[in-house]
Amino acid sequence: MPDSARSTHSPTDVALAFDGLSVGYGDRVILRDVDMQVRRGQVVAIMGGSGSGKTTLLRAATGQLPPQAGRALVLGEDIGQASGDRLFDLRKRMGVLFQQGALFTDLDVYENVAFPLREHTSMTEQEILERVLSKLDAVGLKAAAFLRTSEISGGMARRVALARAVVLEPELILYDEPFAGLDPISMGVTAQLIRTMTDRLGCASVLITHDVQESFHITDQVYLLGRGTVVAGGTPAELSASQDPFVHQFLHGEPDGPVAFQYPETPAYQAWLERQRRMR
Repeated sequence: MPDSARSTHSPTDVALAFDGLSVGYGDRVILRDVDMQVRRGQVVAIMGGSGSGKTTLLRAATGQLPPQAGRALVLGEDIGQASGDRLFDLRKRMGVLFQQGALFTDLDVYENVAFPLREHTSMTEQEILERVLSKLDAVGLKAAAFLRTSEISGGMARRVALARAVVLEPELILYDEPFAGLDPISMGVTAQLIRTMTDRLGCASVLITHDVQESFHITDQVYLLGRGTVVAGGTPAELSASQDPFVHQFLHGEPDGPVAFQYPETPAYQAWLERQRRMR
């Protein structure tokens, strides 16, 4: 989607927004001062190296991790302030594709996709049948509907998980490392399915990923995490043209640059070193 089209959107089109968000675990801050917007109809990638806080941000978006400061706004509501039935209702308007698919191994393909409909709707069996087969057809697996999960490949399992993530036709879909462990063909198919599903449903899609090539082919906007915050944001073309050393190192996978290979010393490690010195 071109920038000119996005600029005409109203604030009500924003499906996910982080407003000065700081988030972490206990007293430990993982990310601070994060500002980000994801609009309906957009595919947005949140990228960064291992340990940069991508999954932490995903947990904030689903209300699993309350903000330490700032806000996480989901479909216009502060999810950090939501609880009980309100939080449950917000989550029903979201879809999540887990990193390993997280299919139920004791259910066949059809029942895996039907599961959210049985849990959260009052649809008839005929309506469920039509919806499930429609979503499986969209991911190219209609004929695999009655296979067991043990009878399908890893790439097929990821597509089944995608069908399940969209079967409730959510307004916001979160993808946790959707390309991890896939062969090049499955990776390309999955990428195009994410783009197609987003366009077809008019929803907002967020990819938590470190895969540059596939993500840049389908995304409208990219945010790069590092140094405990958002270090860069823009279209794939803008980030590709960036002269920022951090951005350049990440996009090109260079071993030397601002991102050090060695993890920085923690207070616990420093305390251990001090104990070792005293024992000598």
